[in-house]
Amino acid sequence: MSRPGLRLEVAGVDAYLIRLGETIDPALIPWVRAAALRLRERLGARLIEVVPSYTTILVQYDLLRDDAESMHQALLRALDGLQPEPLNDGRLHEIPIWYAEEVGPDLPLLAARAGLTVEEVIALHSGQDYPVFAVGFAPCFAYLGLIDERLTAPRLSSPRPRVPAGSLGIAERQTAIYPLASPGGWNLIGRTPLKLFDPAHPSVCRFEVGDRVRFVSIGRAEYLALGGRLDDRP
Repeated sequence: MSRPGLRLEVAGVDAYLIRLGETIDPALIPWVRAAALRLRERLGARLIEVVPSYTTILVQYDLLRDDAESMHQALLRALDGLQPEPLNDGRLHEIPIWYAEEVGPDLPLLAARAGLTVEEVIALHSGQDYPVFAVGFAPCFAYLGLIDERLTAPRLSSPRPRVPAGSLGIAERQTAIYPLASPGGWNLIGRTPLKLFDPAHPSVCRFEVGDRVRFVSIGRAEYLALGGRLDDRP
């Protein structure tokens, strides 16, 4: 992918939105990742927060240090000559998933809608690595994609009032794991026994934008051996 156009937009009295593209594209991730790293390295304490997403980076700055114009110029200087950060520089996470109706109640329906067997859905879903596009919605909720087009599924018309932590879902062409129990409208197809949100851990969240995730299919016995729960149903 050639260098994307870069546009700065005012996002508040102390914030800019750096736009690098208009549509979700895995090829854009190395540019977003590189821009976020560059900003943290070069502007450091002048920035309060740097939040990378699919096509943008939200930057909040310190009004005691900068006004809108000085920050605008600082951002342009910091991003001058930007080059993409190789995707393989991000961490690769192998996440065990028990794909089963018992913990993924939408799995049979999704398979039927796609004209596939459950086993074929599992093979397709676990057969590729997924880059982390963005982290948001809930703490450590990582949006991954893009899934195989055959597995595309719309969000549920009526969201569930509670989705257990660790549940793996699909919405449109994205997939994600719920790190905490919360309401949700994604199609649930399995669950991981791993904890993805840990306030006691130095990094708190397991995933960052630019990382890659590989799902590894496991059985019921391994899921339970790794600490998975069966008493927490969607």
